[in-house]
Amino acid sequence: MTATRYPRLLGPGQLGRHETKNRVWMTSHATLLVKDHLFTDAHVDYYVERAKGGAAVITMEAMAVHASTQPYPGKAFAFDPRMIGEFRKIATAVHNHGTLILAQAWHRGRQTHSVTSRVPVLAPSAIPCSVYREMPKVMEHEDIEQIIHGYRLTARHAVEGELDGIEIGAASHGYLLNQFLSPATNHRQDEYGGSLENRMRIVMRIIDAAREETGADAIVGLRLNSDDGMQGGLGPAEWAEIAAILAATGKLDYISCSQGTYLNRMMIYPTSPEEHGFQMAATRQVKAAVSIPVVGVGRITTPDEAEAILRAGDCDFIGMTRALIADAFWVRKAAQGHADTIRPCVGANWCMESIFGHAPIACIHNPSAGREKQLSEEKIEPAPARRNIAVVGAGPAGLRAALTAHLRGHAVTLIERSTELGGQVAWMGRVHSARELADTAAWLVAQLRETDVQIYLDSEATPELLAQGGYDSVIVATGSRPLKHGWSPLQPARWDGPSMPGADQDWVYSCGDVLAAAQPLREGAGRSAVVIDTLGARQGVLTAEYLARAGWKVQFITQLGQPAPNLAASRDWGKSYGMLRRLGVCFTTDHDLARIDDHALTVLDVYTKAALRVDGVDALVLVNGAAAQDGLFHALKAAQPGLEVHLVGDAVAPRRINDAIYEAELVARRI
Repeated sequence: MTATRYPRLLGPGQLGRHETKNRVWMTSHATLLVKDHLFTDAHVDYYVERAKGGAAVITMEAMAVHASTQPYPGKAFAFDPRMIGEFRKIATAVHNHGTLILAQAWHRGRQTHSVTSRVPVLAPSAIPCSVYREMPKVMEHEDIEQIIHGYRLTARHAVEGELDGIEIGAASHGYLLNQFLSPATNHRQDEYGGSLENRMRIVMRIIDAAREETGADAIVGLRLNSDDGMQGGLGPAEWAEIAAILAATGKLDYISCSQGTYLNRMMIYPTSPEEHGFQMAATRQVKAAVSIPVVGVGRITTPDEAEAILRAGDCDFIGMTRALIADAFWVRKAAQGHADTIRPCVGANWCMESIFGHAPIACIHNPSAGREKQLSEEKIEPAPARRNIAVVGAGPAGLRAALTAHLRGHAVTLIERSTELGGQVAWMGRVHSARELADTAAWLVAQLRETDVQIYLDSEATPELLAQGGYDSVIVATGSRPLKHGWSPLQPARWDGPSMPGADQDWVYSCGDVLAAAQPLREGAGRSAVVIDTLGARQGVLTAEYLARAGWKVQFITQLGQPAPNLAASRDWGKSYGMLRRLGVCFTTDHDLARIDDHALTVLDVYTKAALRVDGVDALVLVNGAAAQDGLFHALKAAQPGLEVHLVGDAVAPRRINDAIYEAELVARRI
């Protein structure tokens, strides 16, 4: 790889006695590709893809040092001697591509539950986590010794398994060692609490144990916070002091910085929008306090951003997780002068949502993430014969289908009836907090612009038109139409029947009406709007935000117990809720729409059936889901029985962006 435009980023680095091929580091993150506490072939494929793509160092996902930290069944056990063979398998595969690979030893402490482990949660003090709210057991000396021994075993297994070293985890993100270090969570009165020296004791002992096991040749590093961002927690200056003391032992080869705890998880993996490189000010303080390499993270998504951070001296390596989930070949593309083709991380946190649902790692617009063996972009096979393909609909599904079909060698025509490409994701991107989300479509559009795919906008694809085109295959990606019938899922018998009386008035809108190209409510000037959200997903939040930023006085009403509970999976429910509150949005939960009058409506308490009337409503926006637009698909099958027709995305059933892109990829690879 040549380092021309990015000499620092693509130049070599040094970790102890090991040289790195560049300064891009894939940081540790869960994959849920682990089974029976061990790695799988899919896990190996996942890391190998990033090694092939150019990452210099990979820290594998956090592995438990003790059976008391099992957030879900099957979590990798680093203390299990069976792991030695697993490490060898992964090390061999990754080393073939010149990449260093490390094990991360870790314990969640209080930030977990005992549902899976069936043993008490361990913590330095009996302070429950704000997320899990389970009272932990105060660790006795025997417990502390077991944890230290678990870290020792991990280091031993890493060396015997031919890894390049170990990263000591859990001193960041509010995990166990962070809990010992912080006076907010360590209220002990023994030699492990009180003074900074005492609070650091367990970390010092773990570093000693790790270095004893690895010897001088292997890498030993530490994942450390640079800011807890919570009341009573440790700030940048205090973390810099801790880093200096730990580095002065001479037993660490690097420090990897991050931020946040489970009290403020948007500091750990923030959704869009967030300032790129937002952690650098605090990381810079740690860097100034130590003489060993420092890894920096925090929404660094482009090679230009990474190069600028390294030039500024804020850190020595650029750590990334979500950017390398989005594009495994990030480094290779930068090195080959194709940085503009890197699939961007859009901060949607679908990777987090997937894990939340106990499904393997995934990306909102990289269909190969977690499925590298089947869907790597390096494994797009040329089609046996070039075919003439029409793709109808230019939302995410249509765009992905058209691009993949083209890459396989087909002649592709893309037909879109509106005047813009991108479908619903394009109009969602008009809202401030989702502006990066539009890049899921913008990236596909940019790739298509470099091909010979024929694109027709403002064109209606009828069966007659398609018949005239002589197409061998048609992919129908016509998406869905937002509904505004007024009924919630609490009224299933009425869902497909007549709309609620009054829903057809000209002051009543769907969320699509509000955010699509016409944008009829772009100016509020203090007028009153009510958003009725029956889904609990992002559509209602985006609609309310858009209206509030346009000057409307917004009331958000839902039959659910809290606004937008689905956002808990992407970890940004609190961030979104707080943002809307600051914009003046008022919330009414546990109320279902019952009646629409003339600029007024009535909602019922879902439990007591007590009525609440809302008068003086200038605009009512109904978020009632969407209806699949599958008419063309069925018409084509009826008119041309021999034609190969495929239905993908929301036209099958309105769901999520990642579903549309994934389905389109599968279909385009089969034709």
